[in-house]
Amino acid sequence: MGRGGCRPPALAALFYGALAAVALLGVRDVLFLYEENRCSMTYMYEYPEYLKIKLPKKTARRYPAYELYLYGEGNYAEENKNLLLTGIPVLFLPGNAGSYKQVRSLGSIALRKAEDVDFKYHFNFFSVNFNEELVALYGGSLQRQTKFVHECIKVILKLYRNREFAPTSVAIVGHSMGGLVARALLTLKNFKPELINLLITQATPHVAPVMPLDRYLTDFYTAVNNHWILKAQDLRNLTTLSVAGGFRDYQVRSGLAFLPRLSQHDSALSVVSSAVPRVWASTDHLSIVWCKELILATIRAFFDLIDENTRQITEDPKKRMSVLNHHFVRHPAKIFEENPEAFTGLTGAFIWITVKASKWTYSVYNDSDGKYFTFPLASHRKSYSHVYCENSMLDTSSWIYGCMNSNSSMCLEGTDLSWRAELLPTTKVVILKLQDYPSLSHIVIQVPPTVGNKYTLDCEFFKEDSRRVQLPVTHLFSFGLSSSKITLNSTGLLYNVQLQHFNQIYQAFKIYIESHCQSLKERKPSVYRLHIPWSHEDSVVVAKVPSSTEISAKLHIAQPQNDSRVPELNIYSSSDCQYEVILKTSLLQILGQIIRFHAGALPVYVVSNILLTYGGQLSTLISAGQCSDFSLELVRTAKPYKVEPLLSIVVFLQGFNWFREIWESLSLPEVDAAVLSSQDAWFPLVSLILFLLGTGIAYWNGVFFSTSLRLFSSLWLTLFRPTVLRKENKLITPRRFCVVVSLALVSWTTCGAFAVFLIYLQYLFKVIKIHVNVRAEENMFNGDSDCSKETSQNSSIYTVKNQSSMDSTSKATQSLCNSTIAEGISSLKMHVTILNLVTWIVLLNLPSLIYWLKNLRYSVRLDPDPCRSTAIILVCILEILMNSSTSEVKSSKLLKIAAKVPLPLSVAMLAFGRMHLYKVPHFVTFSLLLHVLCCIV
Repeated sequence: MGRGGCRPPALAALFYGALAAVALLGVRDVLFLYEENRCSMTYMYEYPEYLKIKLPKKTARRYPAYELYLYGEGNYAEENKNLLLTGIPVLFLPGNAGSYKQVRSLGSIALRKAEDVDFKYHFNFFSVNFNEELVALYGGSLQRQTKFVHECIKVILKLYRNREFAPTSVAIVGHSMGGLVARALLTLKNFKPELINLLITQATPHVAPVMPLDRYLTDFYTAVNNHWILKAQDLRNLTTLSVAGGFRDYQVRSGLAFLPRLSQHDSALSVVSSAVPRVWASTDHLSIVWCKELILATIRAFFDLIDENTRQITEDPKKRMSVLNHHFVRHPAKIFEENPEAFTGLTGAFIWITVKASKWTYSVYNDSDGKYFTFPLASHRKSYSHVYCENSMLDTSSWIYGCMNSNSSMCLEGTDLSWRAELLPTTKVVILKLQDYPSLSHIVIQVPPTVGNKYTLDCEFFKEDSRRVQLPVTHLFSFGLSSSKITLNSTGLLYNVQLQHFNQIYQAFKIYIESHCQSLKERKPSVYRLHIPWSHEDSVVVAKVPSSTEISAKLHIAQPQNDSRVPELNIYSSSDCQYEVILKTSLLQILGQIIRFHAGALPVYVVSNILLTYGGQLSTLISAGQCSDFSLELVRTAKPYKVEPLLSIVVFLQGFNWFREIWESLSLPEVDAAVLSSQDAWFPLVSLILFLLGTGIAYWNGVFFSTSLRLFSSLWLTLFRPTVLRKENKLITPRRFCVVVSLALVSWTTCGAFAVFLIYLQYLFKVIKIHVNVRAEENMFNGDSDCSKETSQNSSIYTVKNQSSMDSTSKATQSLCNSTIAEGISSLKMHVTILNLVTWIVLLNLPSLIYWLKNLRYSVRLDPDPCRSTAIILVCILEILMNSSTSEVKSSKLLKIAAKVPLPLSVAMLAFGRMHLYKVPHFVTFSLLLHVLCCIV
């Protein structure tokens, strides 16, 4: 910048360009490289209507921005306009910037389902209008939303008063932050837990906020999660289901949507949509509310939860969990029954056929006679450990039974083993361990008479060891250059490939499965399932045979401690085909995992790098008398070895009780890395990687900033004639004092972020004017100013009089010009770095500013305001700094302290700011405050 700086080395630019490219590759993997959308859109058969529910005057006056609606369509909507409701109440809570109209998918499909049962049972879907508030970024309104929902529940239940089968509780479906608000209801002092018996959350970040931008947000999370852990015994009557969207949802990673550990294990369930039976698809953050397959599963569960006696959702927690497991975890391809009959009569004029072979296949097409195929177990128990059967007819009828101690080839009744089946996209399968069924003498496969249907039945007996193979995953640093490979030559129907040492979130692999078949006949598709045993996050792929299929293998949840189970690749195969499985490390997906889990912390690392550079510039001001260029100083100063070792040592020591006791005695907060490590979301190199990525972003951020200022100043010079800035000796003048007071009043009476934004614009305008004047002075020094003319005239006169001497006045004039320009360039460099820091403060406070602007018609003052006090301090600091220069700072006694402070502040920022982004402005503000003191003292 200007004549006083030199270009950064090309090697450094190349290095930081590579770092920025690495960050972009990770972002690309998260935002674009995921499976295609396999969800179907839900459609309304009639025009949707939203009937506004009148709230009590006190409630409406206290919450003017919020509303309650009842969803309806066509005749159903007309019938409900008088609010004589007789259904089961369900309340939908939208999330961050969500609309109350998002309830229409649930409401419409529930209405169609009610029509199918002639309205014997039906649901009334209510929805809350939260004014599309940005509660994921501003936590100040979360408590207000929670209290409003409490009032809505009371209003809803009053609508059913004196009705037959009147409900005493409400089921809640919460999308995104709406799910967290629903959980927060239980923290209210006057809330009765029995008012909710079922809670379903969709893509709700339960564990921690995606971006912890203010303390109200983090405090809210802490209060909710602590309550749910400490009061877990009191919440057993509430059944909770959390559904995550999978890798398509880049806004809320699925790991955050799993209910916190130690929460009620027997009444809470967390699943990823890709593992949900009959869905088997990842959803993005918005499509999770309209994905037809997922909405159908939800509505089916709702209807199965109805108690026939009360005509409301059952009060039995065990039945609720059984229903949710049936529809969201393991579906047996049968209609839910609470207590299925232990034995079923095998009657009818069916033909009985005994099968003694260990492997059997039967194709059904237009069979007029029903058949029972019996498999005697006595001859197989010694040779085999398991029996596997599959049926490509995906109806809900029973098809496999077990006969008890029958010595004949037929039996009159058997236990229905169809409940042990599991539904897959193209087939339903049963795997039975023979040792677990010692009383069974036969297995019976039922084939009813069929007309027009074509399907296939397969059974085989096998030894578990022959179908379970181990495949060690490749090392993290193999970078995809090496691979693990295994070939499955057997003619079996099922293989389980155990992925050894695959247990951490930073691992990511590509699995290639190639199938080769002996003949070219038509075959049913193969099903590949990546099964993660410690969490419900399986993914299922259907592939044609023969074919080559690529599967991405990465985790949402790391393997918990004391859990020795191994992820498996289940291959449901064709019997006469050979399968080759090749596994390679995917570097791009590893970068994607780092971005997915830690992108929210990148601003901390960027600001930390800028703060280190700022401290380096103050140091060069001491040593060289001039401020160094931002890019050069970043290359010289921003080194990970200055901050990372100390952080690693602290995190390591916090594993010891004696150190934790000392740490707590000093009232120091827990280091964020230690918290992330306890959540299995941290590994040793991640901080170093994030620091380097932050350095690359800071470097190109500085380049962009300098280039933008240069463009603005060029435009200014083109449009306006440059004027010399008046230099005042006083840093504080009556006019500046009035500006400070005015902005402080703006901060106190309206919004702190708004005041910060105004002072930022003023500072930006001032820096542009400084840039313009520096460039104008440089141009004048090169031959256009009185300074240069005077120098040349003096030189010509004295050349005539005395060729060997130069006039001392000319030298002094030229030296004065040089020092003035150098001082201007030095001050400009310092201002640009300070403005760079303030830019990040503005960005981190931007959500509360947007929230305030959006709600301005309801209230002029943002309450609570997360940055009001910080804004007032910043206004005072920046008003002084924008009118200061490096000449005033150089002579300060405090400059050495101010130059050394950014380093410990950077360390502290990385230690305590990664999970608390709102602390970043505090560290920057303290550093700038020392700079102000240097200007004064």
